[in-house]
Order: sequence, then structure tokens, then C-alpha cells
Amino acid sequence: MPPANRPGARPNAPRRDVRAGFTDQTITVYQAYSREIADAAVESQTFAAPFKRERMTWIKPSFLWMMYRSGWAAKPGQERVLEIQLTRDGFEWALAHAALSSYEPGTYASERHWAERKNASPVRIQWDPDRSPTLAPLNRRAIQIGLSGEAVDRYLDQWITRITDITTFATRIHGLVSSGRVDAAQEELPIERVYPVPAPVLGLIGASEPQPGEVR
Repeated sequence: MPPANRPGARPNAPRRDVRAGFTDQTITVYQAYSREIADAAVESQTFAAPFKRERMTWIKPSFLWMMYRSGWAAKPGQERVLEIQLTRDGFEWALAHAALSSYEPGTYASERHWAERKNASPVRIQWDPDRSPTLAPLNRRAIQIGLSGEAVDRYLDQWITRITDITTFATRIHGLVSSGRVDAAQEELPIERVYPVPAPVLGLIGASEPQPGEVR
């Protein structure tokens, strides 16, 4: 698909970059769960019962989008926020085997092509407004990645290198924001940069073309 037809290439369209904390070997994503699932995950350093492998699980590289989704760890069943380190190889496998959750002209040649890819893919991609420290929507999109089937098995058994409970950290950031100390909260936030998604994968997930100076 020509780059000009991709979402990020259209004039005034919000950019779709995969923004995350990452090293040469790993990338950070976030999930929020109940106390029971979180405790088992931290103890096992993977997701174990009562976590259910047969259900789709969504990973989120954006810390603030996770805070928005979980209501700063206040929503039922999302009282504990987990920071998960996973291998970049695994993360890129997920992107390469993904399909958008809904049909999008310009990303796919036709609705039939999208449906065929979706049916064959164990990973779903959604792009939602990223969030500021006050959780106001920003004029850029954050990626959410849904894993099912083979992708869940790979995630749990191969990709995860570390799971850390960061609920206390999330609560502290929320406290700063709630007290009007937004600048202080901003300074403590995890550093998230544009991730170098392999060029052949950009079109598959509806991501924006790199900006001048970005290396892919």
C-alpha cells in the first residue's frame, strides 16, 4: 500500500506511532488485573491461574493510556497495575501477525482482504487517543495489542522476561496530578520513545510513516 494512503500520511491525521519504553533487547508494556491474577503473575513471573489463556489479553505500551483504561487502578478487576518486560523479538512477532480490529480503507486493499487477514491472525490492533497526565486525549494515537491463541501462548511461555507490580507508583503519580502538581507528575513518568517498527510491518498495523530523521 503506498505510504500516502496510510493514516499517518493524510494531512492533519493524528499520528500513529508505537511509543514505548524499550532497551536493545526488551520493550515495556502494561496490564491491569485483579489482585488474584496480579499476585499469581508476580509470583510466577508469567500469567498463571486464575488468568485464562483462552481469553484475549490486551497489552498497552503507553503508561498513561493504561492509567486511563484502569482509572488509575480504581476500576473493578483492574486494581493492580503490572509492568511487563518482554522481548523485542516477541513484540515484533505480534505486530507482524496482527490485523486491525476493524476495517480501515487505505490500510487494506479491500474489506475482504481485511477479513481474511483478521481470520488468520491471532493478534488485534487498536489505535486510541493517547493521554496526557490529566488523562485528557492527545492529538496522537496509542496502540493497544490484543493477543489470542498462539500469541497468548508465546507471550506467557517465551516473551515475558519480568513482571513488576507498579500499583504504588501509579497511585503516587495520580496523587501528584490530583493535587495539581502535573509538572512533577510529568517528570516522574516512564520515558516512552517512538519504537522502530520494522518497515514491512508499518502498513500491516496502520501505523504512520517515520518522520524525517527517524531510523527504522
